[in-house]
Amino acid sequence: MFKMSIRWGWFFGIAICGSSIGSTNCAFAQIIPDGTLPNNSSVKLEGNNSIIEGGTQAGGNLFHSFRDFSVPTNGAALFNNAADIQNIISRITGGSVSNIDGIIRANGTANLFLINPNGIVFGQNAQLNVGGSFVATTANALQFGNIGFFSATEKNIPSPLLTINPSALLFNQINQDAAIQNNSVAFAETDPAGFSAFGLRVPDGKSLLLVGGNVSMDGGELNAYGGRIELGGLGEPGTVALGLDGDNLSLKFPENIARTSVSLTNQAAIYVEGAGGGDIGVNAKNIEILEGTVLSAGIGQDLGTSETVAGNITLNATGEIRVAGGSGVLNLVRLGSQGSGGKITIDSGSLLLQEGALLNASTLGQGNAENININVAGTVDIAGDSAIFSNVETNAVANGGNITIDSGSFSLQDKAQLQTSTSGQGNAGNITVSAKNAVTLVDASIFSTVEPGGVGKGGNIDINAATLSLIDGGQLVSTTSEASTTQPAARGDAGNINVNVTAWGETK
Repeated sequence: MFKMSIRWGWFFGIAICGSSIGSTNCAFAQIIPDGTLPNNSSVKLEGNNSIIEGGTQAGGNLFHSFRDFSVPTNGAALFNNAADIQNIISRITGGSVSNIDGIIRANGTANLFLINPNGIVFGQNAQLNVGGSFVATTANALQFGNIGFFSATEKNIPSPLLTINPSALLFNQINQDAAIQNNSVAFAETDPAGFSAFGLRVPDGKSLLLVGGNVSMDGGELNAYGGRIELGGLGEPGTVALGLDGDNLSLKFPENIARTSVSLTNQAAIYVEGAGGGDIGVNAKNIEILEGTVLSAGIGQDLGTSETVAGNITLNATGEIRVAGGSGVLNLVRLGSQGSGGKITIDSGSLLLQEGALLNASTLGQGNAENININVAGTVDIAGDSAIFSNVETNAVANGGNITIDSGSFSLQDKAQLQTSTSGQGNAGNITVSAKNAVTLVDASIFSTVEPGGVGKGGNIDINAATLSLIDGGQLVSTTSEASTTQPAARGDAGNINVNVTAWGETK
């Protein structure tokens, strides 16, 4: 997938590191086997590059065990595995964090698992060059059905029967300081639409999973076009199930087990849009999406067919989800694209959209937008020019999606908006806000419109709450627009506004 040039010049510090890990030569390595396998891993150093061979094979699984595993800047960890290997499973048993600031490469189409209970940090120059999916985790062990496990803390010998795919990540000895951090912004070729990509990347249609401990991205980027990216972690002992569906790996987090936090800051980015598929999943206690960070799914520009279906974005937090600082969660049918968009689904204890944050599931091409579904036990607070959109944009030929919010209470203020509209050829979606307690709009709007040039019906607005307050210009609007200077008058009926409340709150 990536071009990589490694100059085999003068061999400085060449060493073979196998079961004899205490040799002088091995002390210079940053990847050191621990000698705990029946057939031990071996590492040959060629400059900053580590050639990894050996390991213990069970069917299509190849097991490696290292005391230390780090990759320096301008260096590489090159797994020289046979082409028929399906899963490369590498554990790090020493007490050190893995610092990856170079290239990790594997042969063929093997999935690569990197297990370090003490933490994994991907630096700005980190790159992946693997043919399958990639999993980095601070779990203690990988489970293989009912057959057995491969543990980084117990350093057990893998059974010859471990020939099936891994089925779960075991967190049985939680290290509160162990985390996974991705800062990679290394060049990663071009995406399916022809735009430059940066950061960690797996082949199109594959999965990239980061499972902590806390997971953070500080300006880093992740790419799995048409595949799956999933982040999350456990804060107490438990098991995260690992699913395998074709080329995709996925996670299933247990109920009633404390989770850790996921923090995405400083223009971090996650991209999965392509010519179909493409899912993003985040499971955490608290989720922060801040400082211009983008989560992007849907159908890439000029890609897709009428049969194409995009994947979904799912954010699940037992605590708070906060999106702020111009950050966006986007699932779009893009310009020139064909096919159906995907959903944005949020489940959390509370949701805050602040400082120009955006949730957007719109269509600019020939294909319907999907729904935005928000289920929050506590408060939904949208403020500071933040917005939730599902629109049929100009030149689009499709229908918009619905926006549905179910919460304890709902607040929209300081020029924030909920909007479904059509300025193309298609119907706008509906907006439904339900709250057990109050719905409050302060200098903010909920509206569904047929815009100038639009041909289609407006969506309905439904409010279900104990009280509804419209303050300082807060408004519910459903309109069909007049002609503009560049577009003819809208053609289509406006939707209905339905208010079902126990009592009106303040209106002014």
